[in-house]
Amino acid sequence: MKLITWNVNGLRAVINKGFADFFIRNNADIFCIQETKMQEGQLDIQFDGYQKYFNSALKKGYSGTAIFTKKKPEQITYGIGIEEHDTEGRVITLEYKTFYMVNVYTPNSQRELTRLEYRMEWEDAFRNYLKNLDKNKPVIMCGDLNVAHEEIDLKNPKQNRRSAGFTDEEREKMTQLLQNGFIDTYRYLYPEETDCYTWWSYMMKAREKNIGWRIDYFIVSERLKDKIQDVKIHSQVMGSDHCPVELDIQEI
Repeated sequence: MKLITWNVNGLRAVINKGFADFFIRNNADIFCIQETKMQEGQLDIQFDGYQKYFNSALKKGYSGTAIFTKKKPEQITYGIGIEEHDTEGRVITLEYKTFYMVNVYTPNSQRELTRLEYRMEWEDAFRNYLKNLDKNKPVIMCGDLNVAHEEIDLKNPKQNRRSAGFTDEEREKMTQLLQNGFIDTYRYLYPEETDCYTWWSYMMKAREKNIGWRIDYFIVSERLKDKIQDVKIHSQVMGSDHCPVELDIQEI
């Protein structure tokens, strides 16, 4: 199976920047999108052979997730079942016979960390959601998790120690997730790989200089680790401040 995740930073914007070409060329079984920034009816987008599912924020032009899939799910769930966390269109779960596919756009803690406290509540609720799914069948989770877990996951760790996405609190929540039966697939395969980033600031020619962060992930249940074949960071693909990430995994 080929799975792809991409924070497109506005689906209506990226559609004119080569998105469809990348989508068709890569022919993924499941393609997950974050930060659609749209309501479902605002863009007529369909790809032959794919079913599509959108979870839009109540606030227009904000957040939002979508999944295009060749594999028809048995059930589709939007959100995590907690009202205070389910108004921003951040989670879609597809249930298949042998696994769950979870697409997530984790809340950003914002400048001055104004949303860090909420972020901590979200992290605990979302981790519990994944753990409950995992009790039933294995989980493949992907998306923009808005955290660089270790110093190796961003270019300038010392300067960003208290920046949103690299606070001790956010990193600890990621550690807790990985200690509860889940694996960061990229680091599982490439534990020492450096300069491998998925997001770059638009400022100061950061992408050109590869001054970036790895904040987009495929996380899977630990019992799937032997099925992981490869994880590819498509850093050459433009159109967003994030790039796509691909997981190649044996059929489950």
